[in-house]
Amino acid sequence: MTSTKAAWLGAVLCALGLAQSTPPKFIVGTVAGFHPEAAEIQVKPDQGEAVFLKLTSTTQVLRVPPGEKDLKKAEPIKIGDVASGDRVLVNLTPAAFEARRIVVMSSSDIARRNEDDRQDWLQRGVAGIVAAKNGNEITLRKRSFQGEIKLTVTVDDKTTYKRYAPDSVKFDDANNSALAEVSVGDQLRARGERSDDGLKVKAGEVVFGTFVTKAGPITAVNVEAKEITVKDMATNQPLVIKLTPDSQLKKMPDMAGMPGAAAGGGPPAGMRPQGGAGGGAPDVTQMLERMPPAKLEELKPGDTVIVSSTKGAASGQVTAITLVSNAGVLVRMASAQSGAGQGRPGQAAGARGAGMGGGMGMGGGGLEGLQIPGMMP
Repeated sequence: MTSTKAAWLGAVLCALGLAQSTPPKFIVGTVAGFHPEAAEIQVKPDQGEAVFLKLTSTTQVLRVPPGEKDLKKAEPIKIGDVASGDRVLVNLTPAAFEARRIVVMSSSDIARRNEDDRQDWLQRGVAGIVAAKNGNEITLRKRSFQGEIKLTVTVDDKTTYKRYAPDSVKFDDANNSALAEVSVGDQLRARGERSDDGLKVKAGEVVFGTFVTKAGPITAVNVEAKEITVKDMATNQPLVIKLTPDSQLKKMPDMAGMPGAAAGGGPPAGMRPQGGAGGGAPDVTQMLERMPPAKLEELKPGDTVIVSSTKGAASGQVTAITLVSNAGVLVRMASAQSGAGQGRPGQAAGARGAGMGGGMGMGGGGLEGLQIPGMMP
């Protein structure tokens, strides 16, 4: 997937160390800085506080490409080639915090690999809501601004499956699963051999999960706790949205007055995705790709947001996978698609609570037409 996260990298780096010989001690983490005058490197382990490790004239430094599980493709580099943010496995001497060998995965190499993988999921993948499952065939439905699209995913005994856990945000941290666990109503993304029209794929990989989409005006912002509180349009109750480093924040551009803005508040020409599956019907996944990033510090009470998350265990709280701010236009579009957009012209989306109904989550009305992706590649 796109983000190669700490758990996956940790497992790979541990394998690299153990594949050679069992070291007396090792640390897996991220380079946090250097003390050149003391010949030390600072490493933040995946678990625990940052530590300084002594470098010596015999410290071996090797760089490996992301994804490699042995040192066959490792190349010697200088310690000066290691940068803050790089992922490392540091083998230590038995008696001290002294680096015997440093195996490096460059953060820039990881970023390039992640971007290549993300593009591959977009180009060879399909995504939607599971509408039916029959033998080795899964039917997906996908709503666009121009109507519903039907997609077909064919699987076989070589297909691999991953399932999101409750409250999970990370694409790569999904658990091993099986076809039997895929249920109608799940959000599913598949990658493999895709047909020219983009409506069918013979899947090599499937990732799925139970997601919800919520929306409402912000009532409070806690930057320090990385939380916002909204008034859930589905229940009129407070909903706490937790943000993590893996949460993706996007901002819907202001539509009023933008060149090419569609009648009725739709996206302007520059925001309308081109070449969507099934005859060019645009979808929200493509639209999100074109939205600028948002910052937590920019959010303020009164703003309308839409958030996707896994279906967590805690009532009244979700962990954001994707959050879209300035989203009043999207809410109005979803209301119109679900038949709730019959209010008076200019009436605010938040005033049409009855029209939004109880179907704000996936599998109901309201925001279902948007299908804000819970799984961003």
